[in-house]
Amino acid sequence: MADTPNEMLRGLLKDVSRSFYLTLRVLPGSIRSPIGLAYLLARTTDTIADTGLVSIEQRVLALQTLRERILGTGASPVDFGGLARHQGSPAERVLLEQCESSLELLQRLSESDRQRVRTVLDTITGGQELDLRRFAGASAARLVALRTDAELEDYTYRVAGCVGEFWTRMCRAHLFPNAVLDDSLLLRRAIRFGKGLQLVNILRDLPADLQKGRCYLPEEELRRIGLTSADLLQIASEPRLRPVFHKYLDRALDYLAAGWVYTNTLPWRHARVRLACAWPILIGVKTVGRLRTSNALDPRQPVKIRRPEVQRILAQSVLLYPWPDLWRKLGPVAGSDAG
Repeated sequence: MADTPNEMLRGLLKDVSRSFYLTLRVLPGSIRSPIGLAYLLARTTDTIADTGLVSIEQRVLALQTLRERILGTGASPVDFGGLARHQGSPAERVLLEQCESSLELLQRLSESDRQRVRTVLDTITGGQELDLRRFAGASAARLVALRTDAELEDYTYRVAGCVGEFWTRMCRAHLFPNAVLDDSLLLRRAIRFGKGLQLVNILRDLPADLQKGRCYLPEEELRRIGLTSADLLQIASEPRLRPVFHKYLDRALDYLAAGWVYTNTLPWRHARVRLACAWPILIGVKTVGRLRTSNALDPRQPVKIRRPEVQRILAQSVLLYPWPDLWRKLGPVAGSDAG
């Protein structure tokens, strides 16, 4: 593996996440390495959690071992060679095989940055372990659904809302420590920003998750419209699902609007950070628009924003940045949830 965080990011990180790499590449150098390393470690834990050919117990144990190493509470060397052999992606195999190198890079961070990385990964890995136990034994023949809306909110916080907090604390510490900002409000919007992105992913991936036996739409919401999670395996149930599905599309858009307010609250001269925030929001908004007109339950028609469309979004945001009024109009209008 590369000797420096920047070399590592240009190689392995680019292979495991091309979309995030676009965001990472535009960030200022002072935060690029710690944010990139945090993402790389999160992808490592996510790869462990998603290795379906290995038992739940083995994956939980591997997650716990890696979590202890990340937090500095354990010293046992990690050897994920067995898990690596079950990966279909060459990049994910390397990710697991080089985990010790990633942990070494974590030790090279400053104490304050290392603590921030540890905090966010503690939350993420806790959520991954909870997810593994919650969906143990789930399959298309044995669907398991979240029970309540509160569980969905908790899940989106653990996997993405906490990342908004981490991102904000990193930027605040390294880029604009003396800017006059309402930190409490900024963090609340950052959490909604992250949760909004994850909610878009959940709604987009609904048919694929159902085939795996996972339903992230809460049972209590489905019961209100006379459906069960098993009904969602039938494409014909889609018209009846729309009230709930569109309710969550509305929430996702509200949360993305909070993210847009967040982005425009950051100091204007930090264009790189603002663009890095804007891109996933603008792509997310376009995805929500596509989901409104698609069949939410049809696995044959996945919603995806194509590369040329992504490139147009990126180019437009860069070209309009010198004109603040025009740039602000690119994003969603904030509603009551923007705070």
